Amino acid sequence: MDQLIQLVEASQQRQDLPDLRPGDTIKMQLRVIEGEKERLQAYEGVVISESGAGTNRTITVRKISNGIGVERIIPLNSPNIESIEIRRHGKTRRAKLGYLRKRTGKAALKVKERKINTPAGN
Repeated sequence: MDQLIQLVEASQQRQDLPDLRPGDTIKMQLRVIEGEKERLQAYEGVVISESGAGTNRTITVRKISNGIGVERIIPLNSPNIESIEIRRHGKTRRAKLGYLRKRTGKAALKVKERKINTPAGN
């Protein structure tokens, strides 16, 4: 029975999203419906936590908007996500970056950059 549930969940998961980790700075295009109109809204921030697994996986993204911290919890399996682009890979030593909530200004978004090893031909 457990294998059947895993099989159904695997078929329902989105395969087009990049591998996200806490500390990464991402830019998302989210579908927003206002009345009868639908538009894309950009949301750029730092991934401060992940939770759940499979179809229930969510990320918390934090951005600074006009000097005020704004967090958004986004289910990764949502059809409202048009695209996710990783702008910067962050190097962190912990899985939950709640300490960023206490920081203000430029320090609020400051996470060291993680170097990605790629083959020389690419």
